[in-house]
Amino acid sequence: MTPFEIFFDLVFVFALTRIMSLIGQRPTPTTMVQGLILLVLLWIAWSSYTWLGNHTRAEVGVVRGGFLIAMAALFVAALAMPEAWTPGPGLDGPLLVALAYVVLRVVHLGLYHWAAAGVPGLRARIRFFAAVSAVGWVPLLLGALLSGTAHAVLWVMAFVIEIGGQRLSYARRGTWPLRSASHFTERHGLVLIIALGESLVAAGVGAASAVTALPVLGVALIGFVVTACLWWLYFDRAGPAAARVLAAATGDRRDRIASDAYSQTHLLLITGVIYLALGVEQVLGLVAGVHGGDEHGGATRLTWSASVALHGGAALFLGGRLLFLRLTGQPVPPAQPAVVVLVALLLPLGVLLPPAAALGVLGLLLLTAVAVERLSGRRVPSADS
Repeated sequence: MTPFEIFFDLVFVFALTRIMSLIGQRPTPTTMVQGLILLVLLWIAWSSYTWLGNHTRAEVGVVRGGFLIAMAALFVAALAMPEAWTPGPGLDGPLLVALAYVVLRVVHLGLYHWAAAGVPGLRARIRFFAAVSAVGWVPLLLGALLSGTAHAVLWVMAFVIEIGGQRLSYARRGTWPLRSASHFTERHGLVLIIALGESLVAAGVGAASAVTALPVLGVALIGFVVTACLWWLYFDRAGPAAARVLAAATGDRRDRIASDAYSQTHLLLITGVIYLALGVEQVLGLVAGVHGGDEHGGATRLTWSASVALHGGAALFLGGRLLFLRLTGQPVPPAQPAVVVLVALLLPLGVLLPPAAALGVLGLLLLTAVAVERLSGRRVPSADS
């Protein structure tokens, strides 16, 4: 992985922070669904460039120029993210996001087609996928011109067509060929760890200037423990083991693992981290009095939306991790699915407990998941297994 690709990933993460800005001011079911739709569209774009960078060097010649155009489009989309659902006169937020996304995809498909010269059958796959993707851009652009439910439905239709077209392309013509397993796993690991870092930034935003108060500082440290647990559950064993499995795999199985376990399942991990970060920000905002609570977190409870972000985000990360383990052929400790269920069951409890207690219970469950993983002694598969 090159510094140029890291630069691209940082622009992507900037777009993630803008989605958090959209949801974080006042989380509601509507804004959370809107944020999820934008996350999916953003992930499709990032994932496509990760495959391209795996096929050819991103920092050289024509490809570098295309990547720079794509980064500019991604930056424009990121700037417009908080206004992505607010129609207005002229070139408004929804239209800017839609046009930037189309530019991202057109540049990607053009570069991939150019770089696929000499690989039998690959250009035909790209042309087939491009045709299906172009169909998906129609509801995307139409949705940007409308508002309300029609806007959301058309944008959902757009990414369903994109994802469905990709799966159809795989079924009819095979998966994209993976050249470097180490490059691919490193890119996904890096973007996940940057997202985890953003969850710490969200804690700082929630605490604001009240962080020096002992109750706020204590809750902020619980938020740090929660983030550290997520890091441990992926990077201590699961991530390195999956990297070895992918490196050892060959042929279609190798390409399928890359597509299913990384390109698709990592969307669950990233989404879980983003929503969990929003939940932690809401908890700290209430404890610090930023969102209307007192400095002890006792006067106000989490809303249902904030509880869904906090506990639902953690459950989504844990559930995505279990799927990741299965898709990469790793054993799953029997107690881990139970932890996912328990975290999901915290949703109604989160609106009844004081915010600090709701975060504390989640922290205890995640520490339990780490302890179970540690005590299970799960062996990291070697390249020969």
